[in-house]
Order: sequence, then C-alpha cells, then structure tokens
Amino acid sequence: MITVEEEKIGEVTHYFNKIGVAIIKLTQTLKVGEEIHLKGASTDFKQTVESMQVEHESIEEAQAGETIGLKVKEPVRERDEVLRTRA
Repeated sequence: MITVEEEKIGEVTHYFNKIGVAIIKLTQTLKVGEEIHLKGASTDFKQTVESMQVEHESIEEAQAGETIGLKVKEPVRERDEVLRTRA
C-alpha cells in the first residue's frame, strides 16, 4: 500500500481570476516539477508546478519566505493551503 504524505509549504494570499494565477507566500522551498495539493473550504486539487515567477521573472526554485506567482488549473481562494505531496 502506498501512503502519501503532505506537508504545508505555503498559503494563497491572492488569486487573479482572469489569468488564473495564485499568489503564494511560501514557508518551505518549492521547485518546478514538484507536485502540490491546493486545499481549502471549497478547493481541493493537485497539480504539478510547471512554472513560477517572482517579480515577473521565471524561476526554477523558490525559497521559504518568498512570495511567488503560480499558474493554477482551477480557481483558488485566499487562505487556501498549499501542500507538497510525497509518495
């Protein structure tokens, strides 16, 4: 049996509906290619991080304490949790 562990790595602080981008304040590092789980009162989906930006610059890895822009496949809401998925 496979158990999946998740750790909270950040929180959504804003969402731009027209462009489908979440602004996320990170508490842990995050790299392109990692799978994340966005979870909240009415939000619950997983996606792979395909690209992220800091101050409109594309980056491969973001550090704890940074605020990033992340394209998301579904709408999210402020205070939704961002969890890293580990199988």
